[in-house]
Amino acid sequence: MTSRWVFGLIFLVCAALLGVAFYMEHVMGLEPCPLCWLQRFGFMGAGLVSLLALLQGPTGFGVRLYGLLVALTAGAGLAVAGRQLWLQSLPADQVPACGPSVDYMLEVLPWFEVLSTALRGTGDCATVVWRFLGLSIPGWTAVFFSVLVITGLVLLVRRPGRREWIRG
Repeated sequence: MTSRWVFGLIFLVCAALLGVAFYMEHVMGLEPCPLCWLQRFGFMGAGLVSLLALLQGPTGFGVRLYGLLVALTAGAGLAVAGRQLWLQSLPADQVPACGPSVDYMLEVLPWFEVLSTALRGTGDCATVVWRFLGLSIPGWTAVFFSVLVITGLVLLVRRPGRREWIRG
């Protein structure tokens, strides 16, 4: 398996996860909170980096550089998912107040304030609206971000040999 295949697989996984997110929003009617939006951007970042690597077909240092970029974008998404999981674990009396929608914030607030508010999270972010096998949506995104971080780090540190599973 070449690194190009690995990057292609990462891109497909990210695209599929974004497809699931849009399905949940537009078909199931689940309104994404600010932290959900930021997690989508994490998958978009990792997916775009992987798409560029797939198209370029890097070798050697390029594989390591793209692996680092995948690990960084997925790591940022993992941090956001961790923040949302923490908010979901808070007792009801410690949950922050609900805030305005992302659409409203984008219309009336400067970008820095939107990002700052989104990273803090709101009461909407602490609400668990869907579970699968006992994990909420940010629980599942944390699992996938963790896999992406590990894959990116393997691409970063692995030195391919002739019989290695991943070649440049």
